[in-house]
Amino acid sequence: MLQTCTATAQPAMPTPMPASDPAFSARDFRNAMGQFATGVVVISTEIDGEAHAMTANAFMSGSLAPPLVLVSVACTARMHEKIQASGMFAISVLKDAQDNVSQHFAGKPSESFSPVFERLGGLPVIEGAAVRLAAELRHAYPCGDHTLFVGDVKELVVCDQAPAPLLFYSGRYAKLAGSN
Repeated sequence: MLQTCTATAQPAMPTPMPASDPAFSARDFRNAMGQFATGVVVISTEIDGEAHAMTANAFMSGSLAPPLVLVSVACTARMHEKIQASGMFAISVLKDAQDNVSQHFAGKPSESFSPVFERLGGLPVIEGAAVRLAAELRHAYPCGDHTLFVGDVKELVVCDQAPAPLLFYSGRYAKLAGSN
């Protein structure tokens, strides 16, 4: 059975020290973490034939064998319950020209843009994304106000030529040095 945000995870290490109130605000912490440049992905799933998607940057590979990926989703996000209900999720790694896709699924849609999905492993993925993968949900670990969802990658599509990635840094989109 999958754990939810209210579940208590078993410690993998010795019992941690009790939590104390930090000497900084949640906004201070968010701004500090924004100093770490990340790629941008769209997490998607499907429930009863309806696609659901959100923009995220808390994504990483977890293991090569078996191929696992992790995404961190806020407990308050609609996607949180959608992933748990479907038991599957897809990741579309966006390229630098897809900031409009990122904005759309971050709740800032433009009337002049409508994203296009294609199918991979029975799930919706963003057409033309640099990397598209479909995963089965294997684990869900509570992590404060988020849950870490671990997916076992079942299908993978990668662009033939590696496009420049869409990056997010210090609260805005960024480009790699030397990118067009």
